[in-house]
Amino acid sequence: MKPQAMRWNDKPYHTLDYELKAHYGEKIYKIALDAGMTCPNRDGTYGSRGCIFCSAGGSGDFAAKKGIADSISTQLEKGKQYFRNKTIGNRFIAYFQAYTNTYAPAARLEHLYREALDEPSVVGISVATRPDCLDSDVLSLLDRLNQDYPDKFIWIELGLQTIHEQTAVLIRRGYPLSVFDQALASLRKISIPVIVHVILGLPGEDRQMMLETCRFLGQKGADGIKLQLLHVLKNTDLVELYEKKTFEILDFMEYIDIIISCLEILPPDMVIHRVTGDGPKDLLIAPLWSLDKRRVLNTLHQEMKRRGTWQSAAYRMNDCKQ
Repeated sequence: MKPQAMRWNDKPYHTLDYELKAHYGEKIYKIALDAGMTCPNRDGTYGSRGCIFCSAGGSGDFAAKKGIADSISTQLEKGKQYFRNKTIGNRFIAYFQAYTNTYAPAARLEHLYREALDEPSVVGISVATRPDCLDSDVLSLLDRLNQDYPDKFIWIELGLQTIHEQTAVLIRRGYPLSVFDQALASLRKISIPVIVHVILGLPGEDRQMMLETCRFLGQKGADGIKLQLLHVLKNTDLVELYEKKTFEILDFMEYIDIIISCLEILPPDMVIHRVTGDGPKDLLIAPLWSLDKRRVLNTLHQEMKRRGTWQSAAYRMNDCKQ
């Protein structure tokens, strides 16, 4: 079979950049925002320390925050300054990144989301949240906004990380897989695309378990996926496990091999939003090789070309087992 890479601008997988350029005809940039949220894993509802890998920034360390007194419009304007020297594309995705961005009264959420959607240069919003923070009021709001802004999109990003319950307990995720299943079904009913966050290299998980998570999401029909390498960050509870050597961080080529295997079993229409991650230099303890993102991406592309493989090369629609 001819490699599918030709379908994605010579990339061996279906990148977000390819998808956006195909739709909008130009480069689209993402601006990370801090809407001043918290999380049920931090405000005492489930716990106060968050997931064991989560930094104090609530996975929003790169959000364009200058203090929550800044409005969404102000944060967007500040975020645009990062791209002021770019010569291609002048439209943006407003990414509600830090903490749990549906964890507030629907009236407040509506104000925040509309402020972003009303910005002319914003093509859509992407809202990072938890599957257990999508009550009926939030779903109704998303449905209404989806109809009120037909020329823009609304994405929901769900932090799943793994399908394995023993790992979910260890990392203090706070909800069972059935909650994710229900959230996915509810969002599908109102035609809201779903991107799922997966962490590769979690303590206790082997290669097979990581592939099972990816295969599950392929079978469930998630619209997109973020494949994130586990980072050990300062001031997280993961540091203690790392220092006690209770698990090993994936090495560079091991990670490349696992990413390739994950891509091979994902369907060709699933958009790959991420294949690595950005750990803040001032917080990152391990793996330090992940700081060289260009090397990670170049090696991944070169290795997939060498192997003659591509996203969906081993995808089987009706086979949920390895």
